[in-house]
Amino acid sequence: MKNLQKGDKKLLNAWAFYDWANSVYTLTIASAVFPIFYEQLFADRDHYIDVFGMHLKNSALISFTTAFAFLVVSFISPLLSGIADYVGNKKSFMKFFCYLGALSCMGLYWFDLGNIYIGLVFYFLGLIGYWGSLVFYNSYLPDIAFEEQQDKISAKGYSLGYIGSVILLIINLAMIMKPEIFGITGEGAAMKAMRYSFIMVGVWWILFSQYTYYYLPKGSKESGEKLTRSVVFNGFKELKKVWALLQENIPLKRYLGGFFVSSMAVQTVMLVATYFGAQEIKWSSKEESTIGLIICILIIQLVAVIGAVLTSRASAKFGNVKTLIYINAIWAVFCALAYFITLPIHFYVMATVAGFVMGGIQALSRSTYSKLLPETQDTASFFSFYDVAEKIGIVIGMCIYGIIDQQTGSPRKAIVILAIFFVTAIFLLMRVHKKEAL
Repeated sequence: MKNLQKGDKKLLNAWAFYDWANSVYTLTIASAVFPIFYEQLFADRDHYIDVFGMHLKNSALISFTTAFAFLVVSFISPLLSGIADYVGNKKSFMKFFCYLGALSCMGLYWFDLGNIYIGLVFYFLGLIGYWGSLVFYNSYLPDIAFEEQQDKISAKGYSLGYIGSVILLIINLAMIMKPEIFGITGEGAAMKAMRYSFIMVGVWWILFSQYTYYYLPKGSKESGEKLTRSVVFNGFKELKKVWALLQENIPLKRYLGGFFVSSMAVQTVMLVATYFGAQEIKWSSKEESTIGLIICILIIQLVAVIGAVLTSRASAKFGNVKTLIYINAIWAVFCALAYFITLPIHFYVMATVAGFVMGGIQALSRSTYSKLLPETQDTASFFSFYDVAEKIGIVIGMCIYGIIDQQTGSPRKAIVILAIFFVTAIFLLMRVHKKEAL
């Protein structure tokens, strides 16, 4: 079909709808069902397993696997964004990673301790697929939306993602609690229901992404140039160029410093929250743990819709950077208090607080960066830099969490370190001075 004009409502909605399609991964796989499923696999092993020649705690193992996946993504994203900007086919790359992630989610159906290595490969590829597709998805924002539209449509994307993912999670929760209603019977029916939910994530992701692909343009260029060695490594050259430009764009450079530290902490909290809740909260039974953890995740998702909208309004009134500073302050207090929680009611309260600030900080961070960008056609290169900074931060955050968890047997001290990260981010963001961003 003919490309829609920049700022077209139909184009903006189609872009935002990809959050509806892919957010089921972050909810079901990264946050809710898979972490619970993974923990229950270790129910009779006291949380430890011999793997890769080491005796590792299960949550440390998944933290290190996650960190390695993000390290790979941070390396390949500049390669891919450079290629996409040159040959003008961002959509093709976005599709590839989307399908890689979705099919890997389906592969988690076979995850088992007896074939732990194969299971970890599917988990690893799922992460790469999800985050790889976001490199190109995020880079479309300044291409399809004018600056005054970006905050609103970014927040709308996250809101759609929360709503869509909650719908699927509710269905999955019903399957897990009442598997017989869905024809899932026999010993371990709840675990079978969890495995089926992984397949449903993949199908949902592929199915609903088609609406986005139908309307998104192929890319910012239609050059159709052939790939050469120089083109393949052009992404790293672009990163070097972006780094040079940052020396002249002080507000953007300072913002990226604050974003790096903040994202390191936020993403780590989001990725380990369920593992923390499963191990550190005193649930009365395995059933209460499963249902309670999923309810907490649902609370986070539902409240996050409100949080994303309120954050968008706060940024319009107080400015993007000031709003981000306030949100980071809330996160710092959140992590400090999380060190002391032990009861389910504590976890429910913390989940509510997390929901309000989780969606807001993600949406606002993305749109603030977009606003601070200089005039350029190669937006994928700048968003590649953004994504590389985010991913390296996650690698550091997950490694710190995993090491402390492995060495102490408890992740509580790691939570305190994350609080320090948020305080550091506040000081870095306070150094950002640009009228348009404040």
